[in-house]
Amino acid sequence: MVPESPLESTEHGLVPEREGWFVLNAREARWYQREGRGAICLFEGESDFSQLGINLSVLSPGEPMAMYHWEADQEDFLVLAGEALLIVEGEERPLRQWDLVHCPPETKHVIVGAGDAPCVLLSVGARDRSTGPEWGGYTVDEAALRHGAGVEQETTKPEEAYARFRRREPTRYREGWLPG
Repeated sequence: MVPESPLESTEHGLVPEREGWFVLNAREARWYQREGRGAICLFEGESDFSQLGINLSVLSPGEPMAMYHWEADQEDFLVLAGEALLIVEGEERPLRQWDLVHCPPETKHVIVGAGDAPCVLLSVGARDRSTGPEWGGYTVDEAALRHGAGVEQETTKPEEAYARFRRREPTRYREGWLPG
């Protein structure tokens, strides 16, 4: 039988204490915020889920979710609210509420907030091959650079790709990030 993981109360919200099943409301979970990169709810405790990454992102217009990259595993994104801009394989595609983006392994992509209000995205990604030195990489792309979501030099190191951004800081959920 799989045990339930208790939720630990921290100054920044609830986190699972250990492996096991749990129920966690996004408004009560620990969030992270970084100036220019929006807010993200990872749902995980101190260690990542082993098979599947899942999170919520809230992006203001013009804020990139990530730097333009590819990963060795599949990733999918569902727009829950608002509008966004997808840059995929060098092409720009507008996204609106309920659009699903499917990225098979090695698809180069990034999502940027758009419209006149924040957008909310559900992200899901496999973790079979996207850990360790062969996880993926950040590639140069003109469309991504135009939207502040690209690197000027190819790298596989996140610290290089995100050097211009401050470190993500843990925070509590802020009213208005999620609709309803």
